[in-house]
Amino acid sequence: MRKALAAAAVAALIALLTVTTRPSTVSLPPAEAQSPLTVRVSGNQLVDQTGAKVQLRGVNHSGAQYACSEGWGIFDAPATDATIAAMKAWGVNAVRVPLNETCWLGSTQIRAGLRGSTYRNAIAAWVTKLTTAGMTVIVDEHWTQTDAKKATDQRVMPSRAYAPLYWHSVADTFKGNPAVIFDLFNEPYPDRNRDTTAAWKCVRDGGTCPGVGFVTAGMQELVTSVRSTGAKNVILVPGPEYAGSLRRWLEFKPVDPANQLAASVHIYGLPLDSPYRDQARWPEIDTVAAKVPVVIGEMGDTDCTHRFTDKLTKYADTRNISYLAWGWVVSDCADEPSLIKDYKGTPSGFGAGIKAGLQKQR
Repeated sequence: MRKALAAAAVAALIALLTVTTRPSTVSLPPAEAQSPLTVRVSGNQLVDQTGAKVQLRGVNHSGAQYACSEGWGIFDAPATDATIAAMKAWGVNAVRVPLNETCWLGSTQIRAGLRGSTYRNAIAAWVTKLTTAGMTVIVDEHWTQTDAKKATDQRVMPSRAYAPLYWHSVADTFKGNPAVIFDLFNEPYPDRNRDTTAAWKCVRDGGTCPGVGFVTAGMQELVTSVRSTGAKNVILVPGPEYAGSLRRWLEFKPVDPANQLAASVHIYGLPLDSPYRDQARWPEIDTVAAKVPVVIGEMGDTDCTHRFTDKLTKYADTRNISYLAWGWVVSDCADEPSLIKDYKGTPSGFGAGIKAGLQKQR
């Protein structure tokens, strides 16, 4: 089955993409120099190289999912030592780096100088810089394509024509760095963004799904694609409703021969909203967290305060649930929401609460 999928993907891409998945195409230092960290799953916890429990507390470094597609760069928030210093001053120990599928794969629709090996090398260098500084990094599949056009937004599900190839390449690049976690898909929302059996089956198994106009790649085949490279890295698996529900996550958990799966969930307060804004539903998170690690990959207040996230981080801290706030980018706190006013790390009204909480946990 996997060979057939790979052949179909290559056939679909051959006229459009310049793709090389060999590790030699990405300029990485030796594996032992990349990171002092190891992050792995042990029971329902993330643990480090000593076996000690790990709670990821950090931010999303937004920009690499859209800058290349829009044709003006690779990053928005600077990917520099100064940025790392500012993040560390906040108490950040983990950074999520959203990526663009077509920029990584090298679509000719992306501007020359921003695609393929140039994009991959820039991302790899930034990831290495972060992990060498002692931070765990989560890389994801954020903006994706469903046809021959470039990725200009997040889609309802990953495409079977492209996503397995993308994850084979990403996993092959970072498999030597055990401080890198793979977040298989940003925010699935099949079956018209409902929490239905059809939506859960679509997320796990892919194929032809209700409310989706293309053949999708399920999380099971993406796990298989990652593991086919020999990568043993931790993998984050979302549920439906924009990664907002864990209600049936254990029932629809993919099979992982490495037993290194964690659950991904995104939680926002009003006015953006998400299922777990309702605190009465937080026991659903507890049920999953009793079996596997849970990572809140995105969270935020979209009213420019930190009233909701103060409650959420307190809840997560008492359960060793990991969380990463959106986002380390200068933007509108209500639209993004943005954590910072400038790239020196001056917090926004929302960011002030996140910074205080992170520093308290150091």
